[in-house]
Amino acid sequence: MASGHEQVVFCSDPESGLRAVIAVYSTALGPALGGTRFFPYASEEAAVADALALSRAMAYKNSLAGLDLGGGKAVIIGDPRTDKTEALLRAYGRFVESLGGRYLTACDVGTYNADLDVVARETRFAHGRSEAFGGCGDSSVLTAFGVFQGMRAAAQHRWGAPTLAGRTVAVAGVGKVGSWLVDRLVADGASVLVTDVDPGAVARVRARHPQVTAVADTETLVRTPHDVYAPCALGGALDDETVAALPAQIVCGGANNQLAHEGTAQQLVDRGVLYAPDYLVNAGGVIQVEDERHGFSFARAESKATSIFDVALRVFAAADAEGVSPAVAADRLAEERMRSVGRLATIRLPR
Repeated sequence: MASGHEQVVFCSDPESGLRAVIAVYSTALGPALGGTRFFPYASEEAAVADALALSRAMAYKNSLAGLDLGGGKAVIIGDPRTDKTEALLRAYGRFVESLGGRYLTACDVGTYNADLDVVARETRFAHGRSEAFGGCGDSSVLTAFGVFQGMRAAAQHRWGAPTLAGRTVAVAGVGKVGSWLVDRLVADGASVLVTDVDPGAVARVRARHPQVTAVADTETLVRTPHDVYAPCALGGALDDETVAALPAQIVCGGANNQLAHEGTAQQLVDRGVLYAPDYLVNAGGVIQVEDERHGFSFARAESKATSIFDVALRVFAAADAEGVSPAVAADRLAEERMRSVGRLATIRLPR
């Protein structure tokens, strides 16, 4: 309760093996939208901590993106490679349905469009579905597009031009989002360094872009000269050791919860590194998923996601004017909208 969340639900279905946590941080702006993460957490405590942090970030992300949505997140405890079954996903769908629309679920780490199609057999509140079922398809496309827009804005703020041409960008994690981001960066004329724990992911990127340079691991990547660092894997990427070693002038990536602790944002400021807040720049995916609720149009969703460029510039300007980190400036803008609009907002359930 001290975390400020409205609701935390523990879900258990022994027959299917489902163990999950659904965290609703806020419904001030509307129903709480956030993905379902399927991950082999070491403990229930670790799963709860992740759900709490991710759901809060979703509330701020949706607010800053201008969406009439609150923030929530779900985590399923288990290994998706071995534990994911139709029975488990349908049991999870029944728990989502039991919340009556307070929580809208979508894809995240370990879950995919096809999984949401199964979940949707038990609930009206599953989004990010396959295109064959009228859904928005792979939301990582616009997640990467939004990160690229945020990176362009950071380049504008730091170097005076909204382009990465002639710059070196280090991308840590070239899975769904990172690989799309590499496509954008190469097209923009950037030199790109990559790494990933999955050698196959690196091989796929280099097959498309032979000019991309691969390094052995994230530790090596962080210490290789570059201008922009783009964390695109799991959270906590910006720990004390990484921040101290970074040669980059800008950090802008697709991963959630990149800052290892509350002091990290100021550490980046002290080192002269411009940080593009993760939940601001990776909002393209949630914009894509939200558009599905209105009858999906990729062109319309992409047009909405271009606003990330302008919002990022606004955040950087506010940070400079107020003498705070961009992370603090982004939080203030998100909280301002939740306060001013949220008191008038009501939950709008799908018809």
